[in-house]
Amino acid sequence: MSFIKRLFGFSSPYEQEGGKEMLKIGIILGSTREGRLSPQVGQWVKELAEKRRDAEYEIIDIAEFKLPLLGEPGGDASGAAAWSQRVAACDGFVFIVQEYNHSISGALKNALDYLREEWNNKAAGIVSYGSVGGARAAEHLRGILGELLVADVRVHPALSLFTDFENGSVFKPKDVQADSVNQMLDQVIPWATALKTIR
Repeated sequence: MSFIKRLFGFSSPYEQEGGKEMLKIGIILGSTREGRLSPQVGQWVKELAEKRRDAEYEIIDIAEFKLPLLGEPGGDASGAAAWSQRVAACDGFVFIVQEYNHSISGALKNALDYLREEWNNKAAGIVSYGSVGGARAAEHLRGILGELLVADVRVHPALSLFTDFENGSVFKPKDVQADSVNQMLDQVIPWATALKTIR
């Protein structure tokens, strides 16, 4: 029985039976642009995920860290240490990815490039959106994640700007998309659990 359960008579919501800490999954918002839609999508994913009670889920907004272009002289990289700590603390990720010119945003690529070991041997799912569901951005991201030793899972919720957003700006996903998110997390959680044993 865990210390928390012995002391208070109930388990922490982030602690499994047997005293093991639950996995920590970061939901990374992949855009910093004005008018971005990723906060709406990220919050929806978090609400769906928390109903599962199989991990601790938190939104990580790359805009909060104000990372300058990597290696750019004179840039204020004071947020880099906090970015490193937040990513290092996670066992896995869900990337909220929007398609810009057939790829991911420059801000997300820059944020990924800032770190190396913090990403290694973790699992990730991708939720993308765009005119064709953000599919091309997701495929670009998969190549980057492979280089960073992140195991991305097969199931990929792809949201259409035409059918899952009202007027292209208000997020109103079709019911089937929630099923897709849960199927994705059904793959992320066991992979994240397995990879934790080799870190």
